[in-house]
Amino acid sequence: MEYIVELLKIVLPAALVIYAMYLVVVSFLNKDMEKRLIELKLKNKEVVLPIRLQAYERLALLLERVSPNNILTRLYNSNYSAKEFQQILLHEIREEFHHNIAQQIYVGEGAWNLVQSAVEDVTVLINKSAQLLPAEAKAIDLSKKVFELSMDADRDAIAKAIKALKQEIQVEF
Repeated sequence: MEYIVELLKIVLPAALVIYAMYLVVVSFLNKDMEKRLIELKLKNKEVVLPIRLQAYERLALLLERVSPNNILTRLYNSNYSAKEFQQILLHEIREEFHHNIAQQIYVGEGAWNLVQSAVEDVTVLINKSAQLLPAEAKAIDLSKKVFELSMDADRDAIAKAIKALKQEIQVEF
């Protein structure tokens, strides 16, 4: 019995010391892991932040490029018929949109939906304008009709989408 008491006098303090060391090491490792996780998040933010800002810039540029005022003046050629000009405009809008479609990964869903809606509104505006013209109409006639219908529109989807992008940037950053 005395032998067991002597053994407990040695083993019990040693076990307490080992347990205390275990707690210290676990605490140290947890803090180190948290520190590394914070550093990783900061590095990710340093990489992702410029990409996200670039995505917002590219989407704003997309919206500006497909706005009726800009696309009509940029692509206008007096030699085109209204139908040819319509096809050129629609092709350009599709190309611009498809070129920037990957940007949806970096922006919020609401902003992306507004960008899509704005591009669709411009497409509908061009198609509707072309339908209202006679078959022999020229590109200038289509341009005038698009401007006329865009002035009559109650809402400007492009301005609304750009405003949403700006608001999302301000909230995020």
